[in-house]
Amino acid sequence: MAVVGGSVAGCAAALALTRAGAGEVVVYERAAGALHDRGIGLAVHKERYAELEAAGYTDGSMPWVRLTRRTWITAEGGGHAGRLLGGVPFPFRSYAWGPLWSALRARIPASVAYVQGAVVERVVPAPDGVTLCFAGGGEERFDLVVGADGYRSVVRAATRTPEVPGYAGYLAWRGAVPGELLPEPRSAWPEGEATTVTFPGGHMIAYRIPGARGEGVSANWVFYATPPSTAALASADPTSLPPGRVTAELTEHHEGIVERYFPPYWQDVVRATPRSAAAVQPLYDLAVPHYGQDRLVLVGDAASVARPHMGGGAVKALQDVVVLERSLCAADSWAEGVRAYDAERSPSGRAVVDLARRLGRAQVEATPDWAAMDQRTVEDWWRRISDGERGFGGHALERPAP
Repeated sequence: MAVVGGSVAGCAAALALTRAGAGEVVVYERAAGALHDRGIGLAVHKERYAELEAAGYTDGSMPWVRLTRRTWITAEGGGHAGRLLGGVPFPFRSYAWGPLWSALRARIPASVAYVQGAVVERVVPAPDGVTLCFAGGGEERFDLVVGADGYRSVVRAATRTPEVPGYAGYLAWRGAVPGELLPEPRSAWPEGEATTVTFPGGHMIAYRIPGARGEGVSANWVFYATPPSTAALASADPTSLPPGRVTAELTEHHEGIVERYFPPYWQDVVRATPRSAAAVQPLYDLAVPHYGQDRLVLVGDAASVARPHMGGGAVKALQDVVVLERSLCAADSWAEGVRAYDAERSPSGRAVVDLARRLGRAQVEATPDWAAMDQRTVEDWWRRISDGERGFGGHALERPAP
């Protein structure tokens, strides 16, 4: 069996296949360089973490930071750190992508071949197997192929329903600030707090994460806004502008909003971000009708693409592989296991995308009058748009039948 994509979802998928009894597993990762230095942050709801820990995909040894509360602030009528509008409980564990990937990579048995610099250009399914065609020539044939290759998935393109992501109409600017570069006073940003800086037509959420290699603490921020109308974006091509390639126009647009609407402390946080640690990500929506078809299986962003407002992208990918392992182990054949996986995860993927779309509308496309909100209105508004505890941070896994 093969896994296309060797990031978090791909490493977890390889682990799932070996636990399900696959005799040979090969992971193909297109990146040739190190993945462990990626400093992007992510958060995992404590209840979803408990499920993943019980399934053996996470544990307390993975570096993390405890988050307890999410707050919303405005510069209007506030001081150096802004004026607090309100807050809600936020029982999450935050991670840095690199250390999380490293921990999952270390769990893959030595029997699994992990091949870097392997670009799969085309996937050709047939009744008796799946052929992977590589850039520069060469082919390999497998009984089953798992697509963990993100929102530009070549595995998804080979399915009978090759859906493509639809552009959401706005962007996410991302950045990470090493802890030693965070501005004073440190009391302006309490420990355990995920702070949302508000402005008309968007917001920025910031929270602490482990350092890029799991040492120390960094600040992770994600800033959501519509790009300027003059921005040249290939919105039909779902991609990101990685660090070092963010256009001057997009940088100036972001900086202009920060200067106009952010409290001084949070302006300093953004300005402390090294240019090399900034990225821009166009956002997309995608919910495929099937997570599994014949000899092809999709996990993570290859299966569904949800805007990051959900606070559950990594959770959803890991939940996919938990269910894949469970389905394959319980089935009498891999074909039966794929059908069971598809039946359980496809509806969940659609629900996640729908909730993320609703959160995006409420926080970016049709923002409230932020400055007029207070604790009561923040609580009511958040409860209304987030499904309460039922959806934000990821839906609960179905319990396996006894």
